[in-house]
Amino acid sequence: MAGGWVYIVTNRPNGTLYVGVTSDIARRAWEHREGVVAGFTKTYGLKHLVYVERHEDIRIAIQREKSIKHWSRNRKLQMIHAANPDWRDLYDTLA
Repeated sequence: MAGGWVYIVTNRPNGTLYVGVTSDIARRAWEHREGVVAGFTKTYGLKHLVYVERHEDIRIAIQREKSIKHWSRNRKLQMIHAANPDWRDLYDTLA
């Protein structure tokens, strides 16, 4: 199986969070930035990619996404702060 990415997008530091999973992080991050897909992220303007996690197997990525979605907001914020303390938009770091 192909790999996958777990990611978090937001509208601002400590703002609204969305946890997602994808097999193509560059395409998916672009879709969020451009607002091309109707739904929660477009409604709340969640365009900033602040957390990414690569997994060799998409099934592992899907399970990880499900786990993170059940975490408290505080735990998600701690994870972002640990990996990206300045809440930089990671979109430009994608290859």
